[in-house]
Amino acid sequence: MKENHMIISQEYDIVKNDFARAGEASSNIKKILRQLGIDSTKIRKTAIATYEAEMNIVIHSNGGKIIFSISEDKIKIGAHDRGPGIKDVGLAMEEGYSTASNKVRELGFGAGMGLPNIKRCVDNLKIDSKEGEYTKLDMEILL
Repeated sequence: MKENHMIISQEYDIVKNDFARAGEASSNIKKILRQLGIDSTKIRKTAIATYEAEMNIVIHSNGGKIIFSISEDKIKIGAHDRGPGIKDVGLAMEEGYSTASNKVRELGFGAGMGLPNIKRCVDNLKIDSKEGEYTKLDMEILL
């Protein structure tokens, strides 16, 4: 990757409650990183963080986007959604805290590990959320 200075960028639309397609963005990003020969540990961390963010959009928001880019020194993932925002980001970062519905829990999701797993997998995490409007996660994995 060092000799190639090209930046790759992709954007994926994520639809509320679309469990049939949930995980497609993270799978596609994982394939791209493999094709580029990125270190397998970095691929795994990126895939986990992206999947967790993607599922949060599917489960908790009114839809949004996963924005992926890679340069010679970092992988950047943005997970930007529309509403309802996070009331208490500090609480949401606690393992096991979840606002998922019973229906979502019955599907095997909503254990309250999404944001904590993301934080563990990335080198830099910025969360911007406005209650009733949006949540934006901006993540970086350094190469």
